[in-house]
Amino acid sequence: MLCRDADEPYMALIRYLLYFLGIGFFTWLLTALEISSPGTLKLQLYTYVGDTQGTSEYSPVEIIQPGILIICGLLYAWVASNCPSQRPIAFTFGGLAGIFAIRELDYFLDRFVADNFWQFLIGIIASLLIAYTFRQRRRFRIAWLRVWPSPGLTLIFAGATIIFAFVQLVGHEPLWMAILGDDYQRVVKLAVEEFIELSGYFLWLIGTIEYTYQAKAIALREPQAAAAKKRAGRLPKSEGRF
Repeated sequence: MLCRDADEPYMALIRYLLYFLGIGFFTWLLTALEISSPGTLKLQLYTYVGDTQGTSEYSPVEIIQPGILIICGLLYAWVASNCPSQRPIAFTFGGLAGIFAIRELDYFLDRFVADNFWQFLIGIIASLLIAYTFRQRRRFRIAWLRVWPSPGLTLIFAGATIIFAFVQLVGHEPLWMAILGDDYQRVVKLAVEEFIELSGYFLWLIGTIEYTYQAKAIALREPQAAAAKKRAGRLPKSEGRF
């Protein structure tokens, strides 16, 4: 156990270096594709005759985002299955990841399924999450106090701040109209918005991975402590000095 604890800082350093290299590689790949072949990222694609706005929903940048959320959801499912004490948090966060993934796919659900179908799905999942969290509020609080503050939850919070606060303001169309004036092109606004949003999802993914490591460490400690107490109860009590 001591050796494992001593190695943990080095393992964390390796993980963070891998995060840096991974994000750097994907970002470089996306930008290199667009530079080498303009239009590859499809940040403004006109999908039908008379479409004056265009959409970025077919862009690899947009497609990566729900993919990240699906990975996060799978990690939360693993935590819920293997780390019982963290199940309330994992279940809630996994549900939120599912909601945000559906929100990212709203364009396709509206176009190929039914208008506002994504809102219907989100309403169902949100209702179930609220009911579950309310019923499990005591266990949720206990689980939360065991992991907060932590690097994983901090990164998840940072990613959420970028996605739901910063990008909503910086990606606001009137802002770019004011900045660019007569030179305004919607593709510029879309590019800035989607790349910033992608950075927030990257932080969310890293935070989820770190939270998974922490939940696993908690789960590994719990059985050992219980087993030690059980063994101590079975040992005969010594009398005297020996």
